[in-house]
Amino acid sequence: MTTIATSRAKRSPRRRILAYIGLSTASALVGLLFLLPLWWTFINSLRPGAETFRYLNPLQWQTFFTTSPTLDNYFALLQSDIGRAIANSLFVSVVTVVLGLAICAMAAFGLAAIPFRGRGLLFSVVILSFLIPFDSIAIPLANLFRDWNLQNTFTGLILPGIGNGMAIFLLRTFFLAIPGELVEAGRLDGLGWWGIFRRIYVPLSRPALIGAGLMLFLFQWQSYMWPLLMGTDDTHILGPVALSNLQGQFNVDYGVLFAASMVLTIIPLAIIVACQRYFIQSVTTSGLK
Repeated sequence: MTTIATSRAKRSPRRRILAYIGLSTASALVGLLFLLPLWWTFINSLRPGAETFRYLNPLQWQTFFTTSPTLDNYFALLQSDIGRAIANSLFVSVVTVVLGLAICAMAAFGLAAIPFRGRGLLFSVVILSFLIPFDSIAIPLANLFRDWNLQNTFTGLILPGIGNGMAIFLLRTFFLAIPGELVEAGRLDGLGWWGIFRRIYVPLSRPALIGAGLMLFLFQWQSYMWPLLMGTDDTHILGPVALSNLQGQFNVDYGVLFAASMVLTIIPLAIIVACQRYFIQSVTTSGLK
């Protein structure tokens, strides 16, 4: 019995190592399968539009690789209408992050640190605001914005994104973890609520602010229905809408189309990779699952 148990104990680490290698290999293959369409899009953005579907049927090595890459599609993108639409998306998203962080952080601070009657009820309304899908209220909200003459303006595109209930919830939960002794010390030093917010809460909440900013950016960057309703002219059209408008046209430069798709994908991907550490830290600190 002792010999059998010893042999099983020796085989157990080997089985674990083999199982780990097998699972890692399978995960890598699945990851490559998901990456393959993005890689194909990237390769086609480096080809002339006339060669986009040349190597698609049958599949061959030229389908996923090119021997003569060119950046002409990206240079053409800078001078096209869709390039201006991507610049509009970047402007709207950045302004939304700056204004949204200021408003959401102040709202979260008021709900977390300042005692007042009805605070719980107001926080329930904030939670309810992000439980309701935005698309379900987009059309009546767009009619209201048209009555205010905000259609085809950057103000109309930005306003719905700056008050994000999920960002307020995330920041409030983070603010609740800040010790109350720091607030009392600030009050003894003569700070008002604004001074406590600016000198104590904001410096200690960098991970939560970055996580909330990333949430606001992605919400605005990938938004489609609201820009479709509010940005109908060429000056205020955003990237996702301009990209979808190319479908069904007879003269489509697929090289520029794939270049635009890569830019719309790479910009948020780069921001997510750069801010991933802060976003994970904000989520784990706030206890959000």
